[in-house]
Amino acid sequence: MAALPPGLLGTLDPTSDRAVFRQIADQLREAIAKGRFAEGAKLPSEAELTDHFGVSRMTVRNALSILQSEGLASAEHGRGVFVRPRPPVRRLASDRFAQRHRDQGKSGFTVEAEAVGSRPEVDSLVVREERSTPEMSARLGSARKVLARRRRYLLDGKPVETATSYLPLDIARGTPIAEPNPGPGGIYARLEELGHRLDHFEEEVRARMPAPDEVKTLRLAPGVPVIHVVRTAFDTDGRAVEVCDTVMAADAYVLAYRLPAT
Repeated sequence: MAALPPGLLGTLDPTSDRAVFRQIADQLREAIAKGRFAEGAKLPSEAELTDHFGVSRMTVRNALSILQSEGLASAEHGRGVFVRPRPPVRRLASDRFAQRHRDQGKSGFTVEAEAVGSRPEVDSLVVREERSTPEMSARLGSARKVLARRRRYLLDGKPVETATSYLPLDIARGTPIAEPNPGPGGIYARLEELGHRLDHFEEEVRARMPAPDEVKTLRLAPGVPVIHVVRTAFDTDGRAVEVCDTVMAADAYVLAYRLPAT
C-alpha cells in the first residue's frame, strides 16, 4: 500500500495521556483546518490510516467518527469519508432587508444567494390561517389568529434553512401575502404597499442542537447544530407586523453584523 504523502499527517505521541483515536482525530482536524484536505476531498482510507499510524482499524474508525460527529466529515457508503463543505453563505444581518433590495424585487434569501453565486429555491411551502400560540400573540400584540407561511430554503438543491412567518390576519387576510407567491420583493414589499412601511427589525439568535424533525428536514449530518433566529418586523407606527421563526443549518452560514460605534 502506498504511504501517505510526507507532511500530510504527523505521528502519534506515545507519552501523551490523550487516547490514540483522539490524537488521530486531532491530526485530521488540523489537516482539514490548514487546507491539506480541501472541501469535498476524500480523507485517507481506513487502511491507509491504519498503516500510517500503526493502529487497529477500530481505532481509526473511532477517530473518523469524531470528525463526523463534529460535522467536519461525512461518510458515503462504499466510497469513503469526505471533508464536508464549509459555510457557503455570509448572512449580512444589517443589510439583507435593506429598502434597496425590496425596491429591486429581491427577498433577503435571494440577496444572500446571489452574493455567493448560488441558486436559491423555496419548497415545502404551506400558507394557512392558524390559531396563534401564546408566544406569537405576545410578540404580535395579542393576535388570536395568524396567517402562517411555512417554507424551506435551498441553495443549489441543498436544504439550508426553514422559516415560518406569522402575520396578523387583519393585515394579511385577502391580500397577496396570503398567496403562495406574494410577488417581487416578498411579503415585506407587500406590507409596505398595504401602508405598513417598515421601520426596524429585532432579532433574537441562539444556537442549539436540532430536533429529530429538523435533522430530517435540513438533512443535517450528526453533530451539526442549528442557529435559531426569531425576527420581529415593526412598521413606522411601532406595530409588530410579522414574526419570522427561522432554523438554519449552522454549517451553512456565517452570521455577519455591522454595529455602530456611536
